Amino acid sequence: MSVSGSWVRAARGAMLLSDDGELRPTIFAEMSALAARTGAINLGQGYPDEDGPRAVLEAAKRAIDEGLNQYPPGRGMPVLLEAIANHQQRFYGLRVDPEREVLVTTGATEAIAATLLALVDAGDEVVTFEPFYDSYAAMIALAGGVHVTVALPAPAFRPDLDRLRAAVTDRTRVILINSPHNPTGTVLDREALELIVELAHRHDAIIVTDEVYEHLVFGVEHIPISTLPGARERTVTISSGGKTFSTTGWKIGWLIAPPELLDAILAVKQFLSYVSGAPFQPAIATGLGLPDSYFADAAAALAVKRELLGSGLRRAGFEVSRPDGSYFIIADAAPLGFIDAVEFCRRLPQLAGVAGIPLTAFVRPERHADYRSLVRFAFCKRAEVLDRASAQLAQLRRT
Repeated sequence: MSVSGSWVRAARGAMLLSDDGELRPTIFAEMSALAARTGAINLGQGYPDEDGPRAVLEAAKRAIDEGLNQYPPGRGMPVLLEAIANHQQRFYGLRVDPEREVLVTTGATEAIAATLLALVDAGDEVVTFEPFYDSYAAMIALAGGVHVTVALPAPAFRPDLDRLRAAVTDRTRVILINSPHNPTGTVLDREALELIVELAHRHDAIIVTDEVYEHLVFGVEHIPISTLPGARERTVTISSGGKTFSTTGWKIGWLIAPPELLDAILAVKQFLSYVSGAPFQPAIATGLGLPDSYFADAAAALAVKRELLGSGLRRAGFEVSRPDGSYFIIADAAPLGFIDAVEFCRRLPQLAGVAGIPLTAFVRPERHADYRSLVRFAFCKRAEVLDRASAQLAQLRRT
């Protein structure tokens, strides 16, 4: 049975095909299955193990009880469109037209897919930082684009601005950024963001910004790039409710863009999921209207968990990063004698009863050597789970 060339390109872009063309599971699926089979604590996948705020959960239940169980409007329910616009005004001072500049999507992943499929033509270059969220490569390949990357070197994971300047050219169609960054937790500073805006203007590129961790930053400021002069008219801003409200399974995301860009994206999105979960949309709208204290407390609680797992990893002998945002921390297994993180992660459930993800899952094969011994762990778990994981990881010093 033959498969389409575009599907093969996307699968290879996401490193899902073996050299002989066979479909293979992602490292995420492999590690999660290994954790389930061995009973290991799964710090590989980035999802919380606690429910979100009660007000948000109750709003979803009410919506179901009130019969909001059929197709919602294609652009999204007005209550959520308004809430997203109000959120942008409240937190960032951005005035957004909810009817023309906001689109609800099935998670941020669909927003990224629809945006790249709509805006990238065959041969167009898309610049991302590397490591990168795995769906970026797949969607760039599916759109027929050329993926150009700028490395975030370990251990600081900060971009070299001269390399960024060199990467963006007149062939660049999209500059795709992710801040706070998955997997490294880097938060781009104003200097880097201003350069991205400058380069987008110089080379007539579109900025696509993935900001799903926008409220989960620790002692630094998240600056939406669309707030900078000259950015908004050429920026697609993507976010979601899953991370902020611990509802990753609901898959309610959105994007904000100038009408001409949004209409092009909608033309693609309507043939992907068409619409997204009706009863969850008013629930996420409820979340976006929660008081400032909720957002501050959520970030503060996560910062405590970052320190809890980071301390445990250091006691176990890892060298550990200190992320400025997101759910994730990067640990170097080389001081423990493990130089290949893929092999280490496959052994870790047996060695310590914990699962992680090798950072090479987020980079292209030609850059594996730069990140070979690094592991991503998720700290968005209950404190007692992180305590138990830390105690079990301490066993590594004795192996």
